[in-house]
Amino acid sequence: MKPLTRRTVGENIWLSNVKEEEASMDVFAQLEARELKPEILESEQAVGEAMLAELEAVAQAKDGDVVMILLGGRGAQAMHRLLGERARQGRDKLLSRLHVFTQDALAPLKMASSLSFVRDFERLLGDAFFAQVKSFTPMRTDAPDLMTVEAELEKYLQKLEALGGADIFFLGHGPEPEDASHLAYIRAGSGARAMDAAGMIPISSGILDHHITKFKAGGTAVSPEDEAECRSASHILTLGPAAILNAKRIVQSVVDASTAPAKRRTYRRVMETELSSDPAELARQLDANPGLWVRLHPNFRSLILPDVLG
Repeated sequence: MKPLTRRTVGENIWLSNVKEEEASMDVFAQLEARELKPEILESEQAVGEAMLAELEAVAQAKDGDVVMILLGGRGAQAMHRLLGERARQGRDKLLSRLHVFTQDALAPLKMASSLSFVRDFERLLGDAFFAQVKSFTPMRTDAPDLMTVEAELEKYLQKLEALGGADIFFLGHGPEPEDASHLAYIRAGSGARAMDAAGMIPISSGILDHHITKFKAGGTAVSPEDEAECRSASHILTLGPAAILNAKRIVQSVVDASTAPAKRRTYRRVMETELSSDPAELARQLDANPGLWVRLHPNFRSLILPDVLG
């Protein structure tokens, strides 16, 4: 892996695959905008089954190991329960081929916190799943300082690249102020560019509220101590646009518009925005509304419930 370039945009830190801004703009010029055509399924369970079918299809189409990026929060919980049930039934050939990565995290935060995505994955997927997969690589959030957190994030990226990048990347869709949206935790106005592999973004109280609310809505029992620690987190760790664009398959799921009603507006805005053919203007659009990055991927599927467009 080539050394990553540390790029700062205000207080945001990006680990990039290129040194020069012009090289990143060249990538924008090569990107092709696509329509977002959501598939409306009748239930969260149906979305989970469709996501699992996507994972199975990826595994059937290739030999050897499969690299999967897990989605936290509500979006993939039904699939995670299905995978957990499958693991508890005994040794599974698909699971034994999986290299599993997380895509975002809050830091600093104890890895044992109930508001860590890792704990939520363990709760839903179960011990049998983690005992069978080939590897599980979370973003480390319990380092003693942010410099160490950044170094751990770079190690995470090195492992992901060494395995060939994501075969399948499960994405959600998060609301941002002014009807913008985020993918992974690429926040609006954080300065992400196409060649940025991962970033560290200062956190806002609104994002912390959204994070805690969605965990509680998904059934997580949150202690007052864990909530207090979570509210003191200072940064978001996230995979960047390069990780999304380089994934071989993207599967997006949006199932929680009933508890996060802003997603009805923000998802529709992603669907209806006309993307510019001018690289500089496209870069501006994507920074203002990172949910648009999904429309630049050549192989993606977006699964939603009826209430998302209701």
